[in-house]
This record gives sequence, C-alpha cells and structure tokens, in this order.
Amino acid sequence: MTVAAPAMAQSPTITAAPATAGAARPAATPSQPAGGEVLPADATTDQAAAAAEDAVAEDMADDEAMTDDEAMTGTLPHDLSPIGMFMAADIVVKAVMTGLALASVATWTVWLVKSLELAAARRRVRRDLATLDEVRSLAEAVAEMDGQRGPAAALVRAAVAETRITREVTAGRPPASGAGLESRVASRLARIEARAGRMIARGTGILATIGSTAPFVGLFGTVWGIMNSFIGISESQTTNLAVVAPGIAEALLATAIGLVAAIPAVIIYNIFARAITGYRAELADASAAVARLVSRDLDRGGIAVVPAQTIGG
Repeated sequence: MTVAAPAMAQSPTITAAPATAGAARPAATPSQPAGGEVLPADATTDQAAAAAEDAVAEDMADDEAMTDDEAMTGTLPHDLSPIGMFMAADIVVKAVMTGLALASVATWTVWLVKSLELAAARRRVRRDLATLDEVRSLAEAVAEMDGQRGPAAALVRAAVAETRITREVTAGRPPASGAGLESRVASRLARIEARAGRMIARGTGILATIGSTAPFVGLFGTVWGIMNSFIGISESQTTNLAVVAPGIAEALLATAIGLVAAIPAVIIYNIFARAITGYRAELADASAAVARLVSRDLDRGGIAVVPAQTIGG
C-alpha cells in the first residue's frame, strides 16, 4: 500500500504533460510560413505597401486609358456625311471645296446657257441659209430677210453696203471687172464670220480652264488633308485609326469634288467644240451663198440698187 500510492499520484502528471504541451503550441499566423519560420514585421508591412501601390497604379492606368478614349472620341466628327466632313474640315480644305463647288456650278450654268444659245443660233442660220439658196439676186435676199437679225442678215447687209459704195465710187457705171467687188465683199463676209464665231464661243474657255485645273486643285486639298492627319498623329502620339480617319476623309472628299467639277467640264467643252465647228461651217455656207448672189448680179451686167435701210440691223 505504501509503494502503490506514489505511482497513482504521479500518473495524472505524466498524462497531463502532453496535453498541456499541445495546448500551449500557438496557431500559425500570416507572418509565419509553413516551415515554422517567423517573418519579421517590417517585411509584412513592405509586402502590403507594394500590393497597395500596384493596385493604385492599375487604377491610374485604367483612368488614363478611359481619358484617352474619351478625348479621341471627342475629336471625331459626329456627322460623317459630306456636309458634316466639310464643316469639320480645315479652313484651307474648306476653301478648296468651296472653290470646286463654285466651279461645278459655273460648268453647268455655261452648259445650260450655251446649249440654248447654240440651238437658237443654228436654227436661225439654217433657216436663213435655206432662204439664201432659194433667192436669185441680192435684191430678193434683201426683200426676204427684211427686218431680220442674225449673222446671215449681217452678211447680206455687208454685201449691200459694199455694192452701194462701189456704185458711188464708179458714179453708177458698171465696173470694168467684177473681181474687185467680189474680193471686197468676200473680205467683209469673212470678218463677219469670224466675229460670229467668236461670239458663239464666248464662255466655253472657262470649261477648258475648269477641266484642266480642277483635278490639281482637288489634289492640293488632298495633300493638305493628309498633312493634317500626320500632324494629328504627331500631336496625339498614337496611330489609332480614329485619329487619322477624319483628315483622310476630308482629303478624299476634296478630290471627289475636284473630279465632279473637272469631268463634266471636259465632256461639255468637247461637245460645244463640235457644235461650234458645225455652226461655223453653216456660217461659211451662208457667206458663200451671199457671194454667189453678188456674182450673179455682176453677170447680169450691173449692180442692183438696194435701199440703204432695207434690212434691220
């Protein structure tokens, strides 16, 4: 009994020791790695600060990207129609487009006016030419064309005036040879033909000018617009298409307007050139008809007396 008592008294102490040791072991903390090594408190603080700085930097980058996108969006024209691009264009490109648009208006105005003028002139000279082919003397031509206006009437007036002057110079005697009178009449008729041809061709020179210069004016607007695009790239320090596209669109619009002005001008000029050539040929026919009338009067043995103010001027 005396020996067993100490054994029983010590057994609770032996079994309690492991439990106490297990309870006293602290739990792992964030600053303590899995291997059991404990990091200093300063290292933990540095890691937290670095993570916070990274987060702030990412937020700032996102904000800058959004700002750039908003800025680029603000510089783009909201209306990409031709009128919208014209309003957003540079002042030089606007001036080019305006000039080309006015040139196009001038082209179609000349086309309308000269078409009506040429149609009326050719119709009148054909009618007068038919009259001159039907009559048999200068006096009959004067009677048929009494009060009329136009190049054919001017041809008849010129022939009458020259025959009257010749009659006054020769004191009413028939000339020894009709070659001199015919030469003088032909000289007057040639001058009238040339004057009528110049008058009918007035206004067509502007078509040639527009047709030859409008493409180069449009090219100037194109070069200026592309130059502005490169300047925009340099200032924004980006090659984003949103920065480059507006200037290129304006440049191409200037080129398109230049072609719209030039192509019709060239076509219309060629049409008028052929029509004027035909009109001058008809005037030459009328002049030849008047010269034949004068020659017939000379073959009859005299110069017909025609009143001075028979044909209207």
